[in-house]
Amino acid sequence: MPDHIVLPSRCEPLYPYADDGRYPRIETGECLDQPTLLAYVAAITTKPGLLTSVMVVPLPPAVVTAKMLATIDVLSGGRLVLGCGAGWLKEEFEALGAPPHAERGRANEYIRAFKELWTKDRPNFEGDHVKFSDIIFEPKPVQKPHPPIWIGGESASALRRVVELGDGWFPIGINASTPLDTRDRYAAGPKELHAAAEAHDRDPQTIALAYWAIWTGLDVPLTASDGTRRLFSESVDEISGDVDYFRELGVTTLIVDFLSPADDSERTLTLHLALDRMERYAEQVLPLAGR
Repeated sequence: MPDHIVLPSRCEPLYPYADDGRYPRIETGECLDQPTLLAYVAAITTKPGLLTSVMVVPLPPAVVTAKMLATIDVLSGGRLVLGCGAGWLKEEFEALGAPPHAERGRANEYIRAFKELWTKDRPNFEGDHVKFSDIIFEPKPVQKPHPPIWIGGESASALRRVVELGDGWFPIGINASTPLDTRDRYAAGPKELHAAAEAHDRDPQTIALAYWAIWTGLDVPLTASDGTRRLFSESVDEISGDVDYFRELGVTTLIVDFLSPADDSERTLTLHLALDRMERYAEQVLPLAGR
């Protein structure tokens, strides 16, 4: 579930996951509050994992965010996965009175504060932006030591955040500056991540690999910017081959966005069409991917 509280009516075209830099939801401005929506979904389900994808960590105060997330993990029986990002939309930071967009690197400190609150009986923290002591923070999350923390992003700074603070790496495949939308392009990512982990004296096998394909390509020929086939597009056999390839690289979670238009000709998307795509994946792709 994405994380926006407000969207500006006009903003610089800096959205990293579109070639033209335009955020696709800017025209409607519709965005439900992420923690509230997660709590609602937790109440009406019993099995699905609940993933923030991603939470813009520096926007709300760290202690308040930690409390909301711990509450969701408790109410869901331990199903929360915290996808973390630093944020890209400067105008949203300004509208919310949040810390300056240029200081969004404080996300690292906020994550450290989350861990202190979630794991210590008497949490104390003295950072540049977050400070607390002599407090009681209960209840703790159900998952121990805390809900999995997946770090979003594809940049070098994101990979460092994964190594230092994360339990998993959760990139989106079509960042215009760092695309990971072909087999060769993606394979370079875990190699760089593992090298960074080893340089930081961390076992690369302790870092889970996830991937978000924010497109739907079944029976749709999609081309990457290098002229080759985009991952998870075209035929059932091609897509199931991609799933097998990712499994060999150690990827344990793959998310396909059935709500995204398949191509520029698809201006609107109905719930019926999205459900149809999900059924086709379940019937045609998953059996072959499990070979």
